[in-house]
Amino acid sequence: MENPFSKALSADPAPLGLAAFAFTTFLLSFVNAGLIPASGANVVVPLAAAYGGLGQLIAGSWEMRRGNTFGFTAFTSYGAFWEFYALLQILADLKVLTVLPSVAVGWSLILWGILTLYLWGGAMLLNLALNLVFLTLWLAFVTLGAGAVYSSTALTHVGGYFGILAATFAAYTSFAIVMNSIRPGMLPLGPGIMRRKS
Repeated sequence: MENPFSKALSADPAPLGLAAFAFTTFLLSFVNAGLIPASGANVVVPLAAAYGGLGQLIAGSWEMRRGNTFGFTAFTSYGAFWEFYALLQILADLKVLTVLPSVAVGWSLILWGILTLYLWGGAMLLNLALNLVFLTLWLAFVTLGAGAVYSSTALTHVGGYFGILAATFAAYTSFAIVMNSIRPGMLPLGPGIMRRKS
């Protein structure tokens, strides 16, 4: 008897994870870049918990089920990042923690940048669109981290713009994968920079 869930299990979870990342990153990056007031961070918190975090954790769990180690590691890690961000903001608002701005927060962002740097290496093998997502995200984390460590508004604004670029590339990649699932080859993702050995 045919498994009624077999088609559902073959669906690609990457567009969900990329969209959850992209649209949450857009909003926070608008704040970091100074394009919307800092109070906009209050709206980022529920979006980070419900979509950026949960959406990527779901995508990561399905990537694991499909045997995609890269997708599992990336989506689960960045989903956890958004849950970390939301929890940090909530605890700060409740006066449980006094963290913002903070050198420790800056270094936590730099550490996320290190994770992103090593994932960027994997993205180079996949396609140009993902390569650009991870490159600009790495630049965003490092610049935002330095901005927090040195209390530099200018660096935070630059990091915000890198975040907007990362979100743009992620949104495009999500859209391209969805459209290509309907009509193969409709939108290009570009070749990987490095070729896999067969």
